[in-house]
Amino acid sequence: MKTRPDQTYQAVLAAPGFCLGVQCDNDEITGIDFLEPRPEIAATTALAAEAVRQLKAYIADPSFTFGLPLRPAGTTFQRRVWAQISAIPTGQTHTYGEVAKNLKNAPRAVGQACGSNPYPVVVPCHRVVATGGAGDKKLGGFARERGGFLLDVKRWLLTHENSLPG
Repeated sequence: MKTRPDQTYQAVLAAPGFCLGVQCDNDEITGIDFLEPRPEIAATTALAAEAVRQLKAYIADPSFTFGLPLRPAGTTFQRRVWAQISAIPTGQTHTYGEVAKNLKNAPRAVGQACGSNPYPVVVPCHRVVATGGAGDKKLGGFARERGGFLLDVKRWLLTHENSLPG
């Protein structure tokens, strides 16, 4: 979920305050990246066009349910974390500790798995927040960052879903 300016994208979609870069082959989505605002790139494959359609549907309606073919990625533990995260309903958040307890693991390991998520928004790691604090401290990190651009993206996503923690 890192911003990687050196990547080639099959589409770039503008969202409020950021862009989403879509990487795919003809059969599977291989990555989605948060990008600083930039010009859109029209989809170059049918799957990229479908990904753009679904991402636009989510931006218009946060309750939209994704149905994209995602290339299997990550370790067994990361996949377990991403499955837990995918089960968090729109409009709700869970803490790193809650997800860790469900998996019988540590919150820090859950945070690291969230930071390795190759399919942000589709696998909604933004719905995992810190236990204590207020404001940005309550948000926790995002994509292994504690502030800046990506935390602004997380804040927007949570506000969009009406689930910004108090």
